[in-house]
Amino acid sequence: MSFLYQSGRAMVQFCFKVFGRMEVTGQECVPPYGPLIVVANHISFNDPPALVASMPRPLDSLGKKELFSNPLNRFLMRGFRVHPLDRSSNGGDAMRIAINLLAQDRAVVIFPEGHISPNHSMQEAKAGAAFLAMKTQAPILPVGIYGTETFSPRRMLFPMSRFYVNIGQPFTPPVIEGRITRDVVNSVLGMIMGRVAALLPEEYQGVYGLRQAGRQGRDNVPLG
Repeated sequence: MSFLYQSGRAMVQFCFKVFGRMEVTGQECVPPYGPLIVVANHISFNDPPALVASMPRPLDSLGKKELFSNPLNRFLMRGFRVHPLDRSSNGGDAMRIAINLLAQDRAVVIFPEGHISPNHSMQEAKAGAAFLAMKTQAPILPVGIYGTETFSPRRMLFPMSRFYVNIGQPFTPPVIEGRITRDVVNSVLGMIMGRVAALLPEEYQGVYGLRQAGRQGRDNVPLG
């Protein structure tokens, strides 16, 4: 872990706990080593630092290559383990980078919805996370985040608000023999997003709320 990442995480942890009320559950569920796909809902620009502050191991993420446009930004992005992504590659570049990171036993963060939810509830996810999980068989760690939408990114270090990061049990997708079809990918994606939804209050579950209500044996997770 780089000094920049370590010191940045320590500063965010201090600010979130002293000037806010960050509540984290399930840290004991995070595998201490090995490849890991961290999958979370996305309701605010504050979600990535909330994940960094709550996870006991360093996280890698992808960022658009425009963020690396000058030497200072490049230094900061690399220090915080953000990897440049060419968004014109229709997902191919993201998949290649993520597979390479997982091969190095890194923990890779993915927001499957692809963007911040405009109404703070879960939106239809894109298939990349499911395909990556089936391709690599890396464990998936579902995370539910809520409350980060109550303060502006300008107040990130001084949130003065209560917010929650709920970490679920890691799991691996079923091994698929033969060709991976669209139906199989959608099925695994529904499984992943259902696990995330189970970590959120009902009003945040969005399009996955009704699906979760029909699932049997849903995980029971305290919501703080």
